[in-house]
Amino acid sequence: MNQGFARVEMRSLFMDLTINNILRMMAGKRFYGDGTEQDDNSRRVRHLIDEVVAKAGAGNANDYIPILRWFKNFEKQVKKLAGRVDEFLQSLVDEKRANKEKGNTMMDHLLSLQEMQPDYYTDVTLKGIIIVMILAGTETLTGTLEWAMLNLSNHPEVLRKARTEIDTKIGFDRLIDEPDTKSLPYLQGIVLETLRLHPAAPTLVPHMTSDDCMLAGYDVPRGTMLLVNVWALHRDPSVWEDPEMFKPERLENEKEKQKVFSFGIGRRACPGVGLTHRLVSLALGSMVQCFESERIGEEYIETREAPMMCPATLLLAMCKARPIVHKTFHAFA
Repeated sequence: MNQGFARVEMRSLFMDLTINNILRMMAGKRFYGDGTEQDDNSRRVRHLIDEVVAKAGAGNANDYIPILRWFKNFEKQVKKLAGRVDEFLQSLVDEKRANKEKGNTMMDHLLSLQEMQPDYYTDVTLKGIIIVMILAGTETLTGTLEWAMLNLSNHPEVLRKARTEIDTKIGFDRLIDEPDTKSLPYLQGIVLETLRLHPAAPTLVPHMTSDDCMLAGYDVPRGTMLLVNVWALHRDPSVWEDPEMFKPERLENEKEKQKVFSFGIGRRACPGVGLTHRLVSLALGSMVQCFESERIGEEYIETREAPMMCPATLLLAMCKARPIVHKTFHAFA
């Protein structure tokens, strides 16, 4: 194993991690890692996700000037992409259905429900649930991990403090595990502060009024689309002290944590909040515990136009394995 620093492009690694995580939950399949290098499906699923995200984030002038439909083929491209996505999702359903060994994946449970209520849990319903999970659980998690690593690169004192917390509470004889993250308040603060400054969906998910109502003194008719500018709320100087500063310690306070609602609040909040906190905390903690890292370049990284708030350019870093990596790998060898 190379003892020196190596140049690493973070986004691809984080995307591989999140795709594997979601698809193992959904279908019990690994698409990345040892033994999957020659698997055509691994390249296929990554390409499909990239295409869907690109199309979902693209502006469509046809929505505003219908006559352009005669000259632009955007809708035709979307329909063609939808067909390829449906083909991939159906292959997952068919493969899982053909496997007589019942597992504990989400698809196993959905197929069990389909047997009991076939008219309700159709293949269309199953595929809809799967694609929502894949899209919601890959791009958002990848972007959050990117921003977290970028924040640590910009604030080496925060990185040092997080590593000291992990080394002190976990030690040097084993790797961090998911239950450990609950006892690492500073690491949790880093995750929450990243979500405060860089919410994956800066205006949350659009909502619609079910009845005429009044908001902030304005009459809002039924059927109005409402967006919550959580990005602005999280940077409001009347709510936060030094709102533009990255200060994880502020979110070790339970009262301050209540001000962060990157996933919304109430019954309509995103159900993926728990998964995001667990996976990001574990992945980030593992990176901090296992690797020394240094940022390449000092230029400010902007956000890019997309359904989620992501860095505009690839996050590159110089990484070097810490002694605990060699120690634990030798123990497993």
